[in-house]
Amino acid sequence: MIKRRRILTIIAGGASLPILGARAKTNIKQWRGTALGAELNIILEHENSSILIEQAIGEIKRLENIFSLYRQDSELSLLNREGKLSNPSFEFLELLSICAQINFRTKGAFDPSVQPLWALYARQYANSRGVKETQIRKIKNIIGWKYVNYSSAEIKFAKRGMALTLNGIAQGYIADKVRELFIFAGVENSLINTGEIASIGIAPNGQNWQIKIKNSDKQINLSPNGAAIATSASLGTYFDKEAKIGHIIDPRNGKPANIWQQVSVISKSAALADGLSTGFSLLNRAQIMENSSDIEVLLV
Repeated sequence: MIKRRRILTIIAGGASLPILGARAKTNIKQWRGTALGAELNIILEHENSSILIEQAIGEIKRLENIFSLYRQDSELSLLNREGKLSNPSFEFLELLSICAQINFRTKGAFDPSVQPLWALYARQYANSRGVKETQIRKIKNIIGWKYVNYSSAEIKFAKRGMALTLNGIAQGYIADKVRELFIFAGVENSLINTGEIASIGIAPNGQNWQIKIKNSDKQINLSPNGAAIATSASLGTYFDKEAKIGHIIDPRNGKPANIWQQVSVISKSAALADGLSTGFSLLNRAQIMENSSDIEVLLV
């Protein structure tokens, strides 16, 4: 039983749209949808907002066709099924490069090759069975970022049975890509929420974009020069009926995260914030703080 809880909520922006609409600001548009298992929300202020939102939807669908674990024809699914992928897309390679940086920065805590362990937990708890140490030890033999080889010609696993999940970073990456599209089009004010949030400028009510983090008293005001926020919660998604076995699995020991209830990272890059919030969920305070000079971290 895999259940997902929503962590980030927009305070300033969405709630003010009807008021601004009454003041005839018709260039403000809001769109809601889903991708990669998350609810999406885009708020955009631009004279061509309707066209730009359509372009953003197209970009989201295109990227989902690369990174989705659940679409059989996605590049990621093909890689996981075959153990290799020829002529990968630029975006796939770019995201793997970001993953490598975060893997190094978190000393291996963030590792997309954890997918076989994640699948083990999902399978066992779906059948009302726990996970045994012997099962963890066996699968840990094929876990490790060093076994993922990639170039412009090919992505290839060094060990049979390996698989990647990009669910701990792809939502942030997609938010960044939609923001890039909007900035190129001259958008000055927008908020892109793919489960993780990237912003441009200010909210329609003239204030900074304001984000509420569930299970926290913190209200985050995103800076007008462009900021992003991502939150990982160990029990934001869970496997068991009792909601005690969280979805963030430590690739180093094969166990679910249990240090923090949730970790939020504020950065200029939603992909960086997304990946670091995942990896930091498995690190102690001292380890997190020594890697936080260029970001803001909120721990619960």
